[in-house]
Amino acid sequence: MSRIFRAVIMGPPGSGKGTISERIAHTFGIQHLSSGDFLRENIAANTEAGTLAKTYIEKGLLVPDHVMTRLLLPRLEEIARHSWLLDGFPRTLAQAQALNSACELDVVISLNVPFETLKERLRHRWIHPASGRVYNLIFNPPHVTGIDDITGEPLIQHEDDKPEALVARLRHYKDVAKPVMNLYKSKGILHMFSDTDTDHIWPHISSLLSAKIPAPRSSAQSTPTH
Repeated sequence: MSRIFRAVIMGPPGSGKGTISERIAHTFGIQHLSSGDFLRENIAANTEAGTLAKTYIEKGLLVPDHVMTRLLLPRLEEIARHSWLLDGFPRTLAQAQALNSACELDVVISLNVPFETLKERLRHRWIHPASGRVYNLIFNPPHVTGIDDITGEPLIQHEDDKPEALVARLRHYKDVAKPVMNLYKSKGILHMFSDTDTDHIWPHISSLLSAKIPAPRSSAQSTPTH
């Protein structure tokens, strides 16, 4: 790759961030950095920041901005010479400002998916808590219902993925994400994509990125939708 490319992907729960991120990483050869994965790795490794984050998670609280930035920013420094896509960070304006002071972003992708679509997707979503692996009973079901393919451990459905909790969760996302999107809009790097189907959104995202970074291999059109 001729130059370093840095991007962020944003979207409410169930918007397809993980699926789109995997396609971008595969198609354009850049690293996909999931804040959730990184959080789990730090907790499992008992790092100082991971242990601190765990105390909030065990209480059912969101991990504060200063803990998330302490987790993520050193990792970004380690891969300063590589191109990457951040998924799940920044979530708040404080996190966005911290990221802004550490590096310059090229593109911010925002996924806008209708509420009814999100509700339907999350109704079928089951998760392996230890790894964060996500299954959807329609798009990518586990080989055995309720069981993780890799470990054989049971899958769970998050309480906040259930319809009655989703309205409040989406309202919170919009309230927190709006100032972040306004920041990136003012910098001229925000690109919004709206549809009910990830496969319809993907060609537009691929076209945008193709104009900005060279693709080392053919497009991953066959990647399954989550």
